[in-house]
Amino acid sequence: MGLYAKYVLPKLIDIACGQEPMAELRAEYVPRAEGNVLEIGIGSGHNLPHYQQAKSITGLDPAAEITAMARQRAQAIQADVRIIQASGEDIPADDGQFDSIVCTWTLCSIPNVSRALGEMRRVLKSGGRFYFVEHGLAPDERVRRWQRAIEPVWKVIGGGCHLTRKPAVLLQEAGFDVTEKRTGHIPGPKWMTFITHGVAVR
Repeated sequence: MGLYAKYVLPKLIDIACGQEPMAELRAEYVPRAEGNVLEIGIGSGHNLPHYQQAKSITGLDPAAEITAMARQRAQAIQADVRIIQASGEDIPADDGQFDSIVCTWTLCSIPNVSRALGEMRRVLKSGGRFYFVEHGLAPDERVRRWQRAIEPVWKVIGGGCHLTRKPAVLLQEAGFDVTEKRTGHIPGPKWMTFITHGVAVR
């Protein structure tokens, strides 16, 4: 691991993911997660203060440097939190173990996203809710051209982040039923701010 990935990228991600428009979307969906909750890509723990109904929270992320920040934030909340350094592509949990899954700005950066969504479906109980907030391919063709042009470089700068994935389509292809979905740009460069958010059911 290079110095950029180890020391610089975690701080950049923490700052970027703490912006107010993102916090507003977190506040809309994360409090709805209940029971035994699995958060994929817990990152630096920006979702943690928003949990209100969770019995337990298991947070997964493969990056040790950024999960250290999440562990610090976990100490400030009244909840049973367990943070595991692991990838969503290989979730260390039993079938149907979780009542809810939370995934915010994460599907963009998982290398094998189809495999990861299959794993999420496996560990989510039947009827369980999947709360997602993700960025991806914009509807405007002019913006799409910029996204496709920038993506190869952006993946290097942004720790594997893709700009052209379609979150709702990926969820449907993995066997989830998307029951709520809204889309639109949040403030910022249009090539990285087209957001799809909502709820899917196993």
